[in-house]
Amino acid sequence: MNHIRTILAIGCLCSGVTAATAGGILTNTNQSIDFLRNPARDGAIGLDGVYSNPAGVAFMPEGFHLGVNWQYAHQTRTVTSTNPAFALGRKNNGQNTKVFEGTADAPCIPSIQAAYNTGDWSIQFNFSVPGGGGACEFADGLGSFESVVGNIATQLSPFGAKGYDMDGYMEGRQYYFGFQLGTAYKISEKLSVYGGLRLLYGTATYKAKISNIMVNTGEGTYVNFGSFLGYAATTVDNNLTQIADGLGQINAGMAQMEAAGATALPQYAELAQQKAQLEGQQAQLEGAKQSFSSLQKYSQGVNLLCNQSSVGVAPVIGVDYKLNDMFNFAVKYEFKTQIRMKNESTVNEASEIVAVNKFRDGEKVNEDAPALLAVGVQYSPISEVRVNLGGHYFFDKQAQWYNNTQDKLDHNSWEALAGAEWDVTDRLTVSAGGQLTRYGLTDDYMNDMSFVVNSYSLGFGFNYKATDKLQLKAGYFQTMYDDYNRQTSATVSDSFTRTNRVLGVGAEITL
Repeated sequence: MNHIRTILAIGCLCSGVTAATAGGILTNTNQSIDFLRNPARDGAIGLDGVYSNPAGVAFMPEGFHLGVNWQYAHQTRTVTSTNPAFALGRKNNGQNTKVFEGTADAPCIPSIQAAYNTGDWSIQFNFSVPGGGGACEFADGLGSFESVVGNIATQLSPFGAKGYDMDGYMEGRQYYFGFQLGTAYKISEKLSVYGGLRLLYGTATYKAKISNIMVNTGEGTYVNFGSFLGYAATTVDNNLTQIADGLGQINAGMAQMEAAGATALPQYAELAQQKAQLEGQQAQLEGAKQSFSSLQKYSQGVNLLCNQSSVGVAPVIGVDYKLNDMFNFAVKYEFKTQIRMKNESTVNEASEIVAVNKFRDGEKVNEDAPALLAVGVQYSPISEVRVNLGGHYFFDKQAQWYNNTQDKLDHNSWEALAGAEWDVTDRLTVSAGGQLTRYGLTDDYMNDMSFVVNSYSLGFGFNYKATDKLQLKAGYFQTMYDDYNRQTSATVSDSFTRTNRVLGVGAEITL
């Protein structure tokens, strides 16, 4: 029981950390140094199996096993956006295309696996960050933000707007801290089963800002957006007054001709045509005046600060079957975790920036962690070599996400994994592996505030047995991402891509 209390205490010390992404859209499968050096761990028997193959941990030796992992990750997210409105921007040098790059450094990504094996039983605990994409900062904002300002400048061109200037900023941070507790039982020397519960605590903060919005009135002269709206509104009011005077004169003239029975004269038809033209202009100006009223809320820019939090619980089950000393098979199923993130936000009303509406105050945002089926096999042709294969299937379309975005996916996500490890000596093991990740992405699903793209990853590393009770581990993992190109219209498009590099060290202790 002392060992069990130690497991729980260690888990409670881990908070306020960041996560590196590897796996599904909302699921991180990178939870150990063993994964970094060979991601195909779903059919392997080892302490990292507390996350990847919990049923297999029951076949480890009796005693208390503790694994501590530290990882450092550097990520970038790049969106190359093309929009004619960008050419009006002061900082864009007349170019329609602009690159928005976000960077994220996560200096400390810990995870903990612990197991106490006694007899046929294995009591296990895992702390990890199984969801979320870490923290990312876009120092120049995003294309979806700037395009709104550019489009407004285009709309105001009849009133003298020649271009715009603005400052943009976006920072997003999202983590799901996972605490998993469960038990595995050896039914026989070949078969074990596992059942447990995983608690996810989700927390996120989003900051976005559009400030210093200016309007170019010609010859390099920039005025405050609010002042320009005031000037444009005054111009419209003056024009409406002139139109009203003109309509009054036309109506008076038509009334006189009607009283004289002269409606058949050409002059009457000309007055009717002039009246229709002025009424059309009047309607356009009234519409512009209403538009100015709706745009006035952006005169001070846009300031978004939203904090989100929620808790969800879901079962995890697994089976491991040892055919013989050469083959081991394993299956794990994580049930869907229902997450409803509650917003505490500065956004109180609908915004013209559609993506911002997700962060309105008081909203409960669906962010389920989808169910995951993981299968794996380990083959050992000789005692010193182990070859691993694995597969992950994420039930994304059966989850519930904001605005039912899961329905916009073409298919569920899946991964194929392969790797091998070699005991060079009794103390040194080297390993390497790879992972192929495919999502059901569509143009409707993708947006620049949060996106994934198809990828493949490679990892390698070593395990060194310093003593009979202490193992030291190190690994490197790098993901190579595809480009996803989205064509919104004939002149508007986006290209999405990312980078990800992870370096990690860890230790495993047996007592």
